[in-house]
Amino acid sequence: MKKKRTFARCHLPIDMKRILFLAIILAAALTNGMAKSKHAVKKTYIYRYYLTDKQATKHAIDRPQRFLSARSLERRQRQGIAIDSTDLPVPRQYVRQFMVKGATVLGTSRWQNTVVVRSADTLTLQQLARLPMVSRACCVYVAPDSVEKDDPIPHYISSDFNRWDSIRNEPYGMAAEQIDMLNGRRLHEAGFTGRGITIAVLDGGFQNYDRIPALRHAHIQGVRDFVNPGDPTDADYPGKPFHLIDHGTRVLSAMAAYAPEVTIGTAPNADYWLLRSEEPPTEQPVEEDYWTMAAEFADSVGADVLNSSLSYSNYDAPLASYRLRDLDGRTSFVSRTASMLAAKGMILCNSAGNKGIGDWKKIGVPADATDILTVGAVDKKGVLASFSSIGPSQDGRQKPDVVALGHNTTLLSGRGTLVHDMGTSFSTPVTCGMVACLWQALRHLTAFQLMDLIRQSGDQQEAPNNIYGYGLPDFWKAYQMGIEASQKASPSPSEGGDVE
Repeated sequence: MKKKRTFARCHLPIDMKRILFLAIILAAALTNGMAKSKHAVKKTYIYRYYLTDKQATKHAIDRPQRFLSARSLERRQRQGIAIDSTDLPVPRQYVRQFMVKGATVLGTSRWQNTVVVRSADTLTLQQLARLPMVSRACCVYVAPDSVEKDDPIPHYISSDFNRWDSIRNEPYGMAAEQIDMLNGRRLHEAGFTGRGITIAVLDGGFQNYDRIPALRHAHIQGVRDFVNPGDPTDADYPGKPFHLIDHGTRVLSAMAAYAPEVTIGTAPNADYWLLRSEEPPTEQPVEEDYWTMAAEFADSVGADVLNSSLSYSNYDAPLASYRLRDLDGRTSFVSRTASMLAAKGMILCNSAGNKGIGDWKKIGVPADATDILTVGAVDKKGVLASFSSIGPSQDGRQKPDVVALGHNTTLLSGRGTLVHDMGTSFSTPVTCGMVACLWQALRHLTAFQLMDLIRQSGDQQEAPNNIYGYGLPDFWKAYQMGIEASQKASPSPSEGGDVE
């Protein structure tokens, strides 16, 4: 007869049980502490120097092909935009004077005529402020004493999706709702999927963007890291900061993903530049310089649309933080840059921010910039998400401009899994992808004209407010409005293309 297996119970004294319980709690606390351990950072400082002029430049306005790509020049020519002095690079002769011992030039801004320099010696930085071509200088970064160690980059990538992630016979799968809320499916069906439009994505990290199967379809033109200059694709790149977080991967997936019956992005056939301008461990004004460098780079390579799921208001140093009165599109460095984009022929889609619940409540920068599309977030019922920041700008402009699904938006994580996340960070790329598709369809329009058309297609356009702006844009309606207007002027057929 088979013996019945029995298990002996361990009878421990009550005091011993308490000791074991406390040991388990302590072990868990130590484990969490290890995960959040910090490491020391070398004390360095970064200064921004405003220059007085560009008189020493060797470039000329009548030879723009020396500093702008053919694609960038074609974009300007198509929209009737002239090259001006802001397009000229910062004179190399001036930049060399900042290359002194113990200092590193991190980059320049041609639009704002600035130079950014890092050093461990504040005396050196202060002496550079006395150079004859410097009008003023300010500290934009002070290294913290320590930062939290980064989590390891996940190497495991999901090669397939769970069966419950798909919807049979629904091409867009779980992403159907976010594109249908903008009536974008009809644009895709008409052949406008973003082909021929270049989108620059400014973000903080693009974890495993090059390994995720559902992003292999994406037309990645190149990558660039403005926080840690170097080659982000290099296997020996120290720390691989370009891949450390997946926020940019999630943003990219809202536009570029292609996994039928699971998720399809709003611009699956657009071309993409991935630009890292955000440094996650700290929040300091230098990120506005990185953002500006990235935006100017996007201009130089010929980007048409920029997606920025970034918003700033409070910095680690309280005196550097903004006040509500600063939200005028002109006060912050980054908003001055953003306000120039449309005049260069580009459209910026920028997140409104997620401060709706807190004390701030208002949009951040550069969401306050003029001549951009600031995007708020709504839920699947079209109700404003509680976290979505509101307007107006300090000078009374309607903000946000439009809204899109930002509550349980369908995205891909850095592991390639399907996730549902929330934030204006994700309503923005959903919108941005549709902007690219609409511009493919109405290529003759300027950046200003296309943005105006999108606003006028919104479901709140008759009574825009500072909660929803012009509301949910209807991109099919915008297309029809654009075709009708162009036919009245001079009829011309448009060509589309299918999703591959």
